[in-house]
Amino acid sequence: MTNNKTEPATIRILITDDHAVVREGLRTFISTESGMEVVGEAMDGVESVQMACDLKPDVILMDMAMPRMGGLEAIHKIKEQCPDAQILVLTSFSDDETVFPAIKAGALGYLLKNTSPNRLLSAIRDVHQGKPSMSSDIANKLMRELQRKSDLPPTKEPL
Repeated sequence: MTNNKTEPATIRILITDDHAVVREGLRTFISTESGMEVVGEAMDGVESVQMACDLKPDVILMDMAMPRMGGLEAIHKIKEQCPDAQILVLTSFSDDETVFPAIKAGALGYLLKNTSPNRLLSAIRDVHQGKPSMSSDIANKLMRELQRKSDLPPTKEPL
């Protein structure tokens, strides 16, 4: 009999990306890592919302640009229906108009697709534990935005 208190739980992951080769590559890579399991793959935001609610994964890897429903709208809908969902954006978009709304919508992590495989695994673990995880470029962008001087009075929601 195994002792569940000493063995870490397997992190259940939902991959959302409109490119089959990206989904397959991520699934293949993640399946080699002990303690991680891909429980579903969605090809767009519509499927991601449905699968997030049905499968209740621990971490959702989310691309931002997809047909039918993009990542931002999917993040909003998933967080509305499953407020405890842990979402890690994995995309090629680093512009302010994509980054800040995704984080504000509830993504706990934001990585670019040029991230190293080990960094991705580390980010999955961090997000699973409720810790934010961002590529250094995104973290720098966020810090600059939060520190930017403004003539407007401070708001309760700086993003």
